[in-house]
Amino acid sequence: MAITGRRAVREYAAQAVEEKSLRALIDAAVHAPSAANEQPWTFTVVRDQGVLDRISRKAKSHMLATPQPEHFRAHLIDPDFHIFYHAPALILISASAQGPWIVEDCALAAENLMLAAYAVGLGSCWIGFAQSFLNTPDGKNELDLPAAWVPVAPIIVGYPKAAPYPVSRNEPEIRWVG
Repeated sequence: MAITGRRAVREYAAQAVEEKSLRALIDAAVHAPSAANEQPWTFTVVRDQGVLDRISRKAKSHMLATPQPEHFRAHLIDPDFHIFYHAPALILISASAQGPWIVEDCALAAENLMLAAYAVGLGSCWIGFAQSFLNTPDGKNELDLPAAWVPVAPIIVGYPKAAPYPVSRNEPEIRWVG
């Protein structure tokens, strides 16, 4: 089952992901529910490794300019650490409209995309290290995004080098009312 099998993938083969496959993932994403059926999402696909390298460097510098937990800093100061893990593609889901639930709507689209990726043998990972930088004027400029867009979900996609190990899940805390 895709929901229980999907994992964050951080090691990718160099093999490019075909445009047809990327379009299929985006098609799955747009089938997500959205508040009032607004469908505020847009998709920016980046396959240029030079662009991804540049954003990785700038995002690391951006994050290091603010206080970070020590385990984050250790990664961010490592010149060999690439925030996109050298994945062959990045799909950035942004909101193109303003509204109270645009982040939630884009997150639902992202989950659909990641589940669809797993279902066809691709790996994916939401890259939180990219989010704050991509929401800056410089970050938006790197991808030629309109100023009004709100980048929400930077998702890397590619063919996994190996299947990630399962991770344990905590027992859910459930409160029953009524």
